[in-house]
Amino acid sequence: MNRRRLRNLPLGFLIFLVACTVNPAGRSVFTGFMSPEDEASIGAKEHPKVVQEFGGEYDDPNVRAYVSDIGKKVAAKSEMPNLKWTFTVLNSDVVNAFALPGGYIYVTAGLMTIANNEAELASVLGHEIGHVTAHHTAERYSSTVLAQLGFGVLNMATGGIGQDLLSSGATALLAGFSQDQEAEADTLGVRYIARAGYDPNAMSSMFKNMELDSRLTDLLAGRSNGDQFSLFATHPRTASRVAASAAEAKRQVPPSETLRVGEGDYLSMLDGLTYGGDLNNGFVRDAVFVHPKLRFRFEVPRGFQLFNAPTQVSAVGPGDGRILFDMGTKNTGGALDRYVTDVWATGVPFRTLEKIDVNGMEAVTATTRLSNSGSVLDVQLVAIRPSPQLVYRFIFVSAAKQTASLSEGYRRTAYSFRVLSVAEAAKEEPYRIRLHLVQAGETVETIAKRMPFKDYRVERFRALNGMSSGQKVQPNRLVKIVDG
Repeated sequence: MNRRRLRNLPLGFLIFLVACTVNPAGRSVFTGFMSPEDEASIGAKEHPKVVQEFGGEYDDPNVRAYVSDIGKKVAAKSEMPNLKWTFTVLNSDVVNAFALPGGYIYVTAGLMTIANNEAELASVLGHEIGHVTAHHTAERYSSTVLAQLGFGVLNMATGGIGQDLLSSGATALLAGFSQDQEAEADTLGVRYIARAGYDPNAMSSMFKNMELDSRLTDLLAGRSNGDQFSLFATHPRTASRVAASAAEAKRQVPPSETLRVGEGDYLSMLDGLTYGGDLNNGFVRDAVFVHPKLRFRFEVPRGFQLFNAPTQVSAVGPGDGRILFDMGTKNTGGALDRYVTDVWATGVPFRTLEKIDVNGMEAVTATTRLSNSGSVLDVQLVAIRPSPQLVYRFIFVSAAKQTASLSEGYRRTAYSFRVLSVAEAAKEEPYRIRLHLVQAGETVETIAKRMPFKDYRVERFRALNGMSSGQKVQPNRLVKIVDG
């Protein structure tokens, strides 16, 4: 190609030509707008924000060290062994794992509860390591910028895309990857764990565990699709991906080598792990949310599943049924009804607004009706003020056709909110994972009865232990139960 023809090409295409690299999977990727130095800088900047958003690090140093050791062992077999890898266990009961560019890998305590051996955990870490080594975030970001260039949104001649552009893109770093990128991370993850001496078939068995957990989530919340609240929300799983990971595992099995599964070590590490939250961030006990540190509790209706995050508790129920709970600490003085209309929900046209009493605390409830994508939703707000500096807030949402059936449960939830005494708060403890050695004659049903849940004990036990319907427990094998 001569220079004259080169000068006539669009600038974006010229950048594409000079900024393509071949990633470890052997695919040519465009990363022209995020260099390796940018990846490291952005990962370091966003890491503390992610940790805070997900409730901090899990507080057991032994658990953190165990996960970090596995992660570093796998990362050492990747194409970037000298990268400064950071592995973090997040104090969240939501089942998830993800990566930031620059070598920052995260797994939640919730995800760890559904893995059944060390190789399965290694497969998750290997998958996330694959996202980093394949530069998927840089590829996604750079492709977005290149598309914007094609539409004239950015003007390269101004030189204005630098760090300002990179900073604006950092807020979307945890967005889901494409299915091709997910499949590529599967391939790399299987490769890395096999090189590290783990059974590469663990990738497929971990897919099974995630599928069982997703089905349980659907069942508990009365939904036909629970991916919004599962690992599959950011890691779409397809039948072809499962088959591909299994095929890749066969190719990666080292000849005449003993492959590590690590079931005993992993289960021993899990013994005592909190389930559903902890004392610092609050925890879920069946249909009850308790926060001993802030000293309050409330109960959601049967059929709603609770999810705990540092800044908000949510509960998902039948249809469009939703409950959101948080607290407000700004401008909470003055009349509580004015707080609702002028501070919390400014400009909302309420149909009703009423002062009430919730267990001796001043409270206000207000209702409105909203249209959302063709559906009509009823929304009820409840503000409860135990002190002048603090307001606890509920938002109850239902499809208009469901309001009559859900309203009594919502009312009971609002009135179940109460402040705990110091002595009461001291007695509250979260559920924990415990190990049980299966005895001769025991069944899934008899062991599941040991767990403290009011419903779906068998289904919860099977999901916790990666057991399909009809699969039986084996004598003298350790299984996980929830104890409380």
